[in-house]
Amino acid sequence: MYLIDTNIFLEVLLSRSRKDDCKKFLTALYKGEKTGIITDFTIHSIIVIMRNFNKLHELKTFLLSLTAYKGLMVYNTTLKDELNAVEIATLHALDMDDAIQYAVALSTEADAILSFDKHFNNLSIPREEP
Repeated sequence: MYLIDTNIFLEVLLSRSRKDDCKKFLTALYKGEKTGIITDFTIHSIIVIMRNFNKLHELKTFLLSLTAYKGLMVYNTTLKDELNAVEIATLHALDMDDAIQYAVALSTEADAILSFDKHFNNLSIPREEP
């Protein structure tokens, strides 16, 4: 099971250079061929970013699509996760965004973090790219 970082969805939503690889992975997730977790923190981050790009139609489509993914679970972070993230940020010199993602990956025992963010390198849970 993967913890899916914000940038995987944003590649597709914002038509960035790695969108095709991300689309392939997300399609497998949609069909239930792969399994993953997205945090509520990621969803909120995407909401803010898409609003800043004035892409509310695309945002609505994205939010509606989340319910149809057979292999995707939405994880609501807890206060414990966020407290752990503060410790992780200090220990591994991560920003809070990455520390929250990593705290959830640890608490859910994710096999890997799917991300283009190299800040996740050299941690106990490996980073993979689609």
